[in-house]
Amino acid sequence: MAETPIDREIRTPIELWIAGAGAILLGLLCLLVLRPFISAALWAVILSFTTWPMFLRLEELLGGRRTLSALIATLLLAAIIVVPVAILGATLADNVSSLVTAGQRLIQQGPPSPPDWVAVIPLLGSHVADYWNYLNESSSVRLQELARLLPAAKTIAIWGGGALAAGTFQIALSLLIAFFFYRDGHAAADQLQGALHRIAGERGDRLLELAGATIRAVVYGVLGTALLQGVVAAIGFAIARVPGSVSLGFVTFVMSFIPAGPLIVAAPAAFWLYRQGSIAWAVFMIAWGLMVGMLDNVVKPLLISRGGSTPMILVMLGVLGGALAFGVIGMFLGPTLVALGYNLFEQWAVSAGDVRQG
Repeated sequence: MAETPIDREIRTPIELWIAGAGAILLGLLCLLVLRPFISAALWAVILSFTTWPMFLRLEELLGGRRTLSALIATLLLAAIIVVPVAILGATLADNVSSLVTAGQRLIQQGPPSPPDWVAVIPLLGSHVADYWNYLNESSSVRLQELARLLPAAKTIAIWGGGALAAGTFQIALSLLIAFFFYRDGHAAADQLQGALHRIAGERGDRLLELAGATIRAVVYGVLGTALLQGVVAAIGFAIARVPGSVSLGFVTFVMSFIPAGPLIVAAPAAFWLYRQGSIAWAVFMIAWGLMVGMLDNVVKPLLISRGGSTPMILVMLGVLGGALAFGVIGMFLGPTLVALGYNLFEQWAVSAGDVRQG
């Protein structure tokens, strides 16, 4: 087929620069339009990717009816998310009532006298002991100090309500997007694999497999470990008869994503037990909190190490660095990017060694 004058003209350097600039501008505008939904889309990718084997099995059972399979898979995802929240909500009223009652008792009775070792802590010990004794003067003093915290509590409550609403919207949107990923996932996977194969050849296929294995391993490692810590913590709170054990277990699940999070939740419970005169149970609660926190150092590396040959230290740094750079979603993006970069470096080092030997 003969070339037209337009075909020959578009290949001039000026036209190529204009076409490239137009493509970049179009891409930036698309990102600007889709920016509010990027987080939900990334969550949908992670959810659908990690549960893709389940979807394939469901599609096989339903005789290849892809839309119905996608709908059922999405409903199953929604159930996995909604059922724990529903269970928490069913017990939240009783738990909050118990926590409020315990708080009122603490305000009326006050904390115990400070131990002698508090006053000898360098720099801060005397100030802490003085303030502790000040709180022991009367319930009116404790109420006055509590009133000073109300503005900060109000700000935290407003922020928490906004974050909860935004999180609910993001979850609902990610489930909607996941439905389309399930339904059209085969075509999207073929296009992505074809594009990577065209760019990097067989290396692109290897990188795609590595990315998938890393994402699955991190999801199972991070979420699985946090869920285990929350359940074990709730069992410990229930054994020690701490009010609101289910709610505190859920808080432990959330706090498990930060260092020493389970211990931060267990410490107030231990203090409450100590204030009730249950010193042995207070010691048990601290020990249990330490044990729950140590699960993060045992279970998480064990699950994440199944994701490939990337050194564990790089994966863990990817989890922490990704969370600092991109928020919660970065806990999954970070180690994936680090694993891909490490694999590329490893392949480059092997090819460079082969060239020197040749």
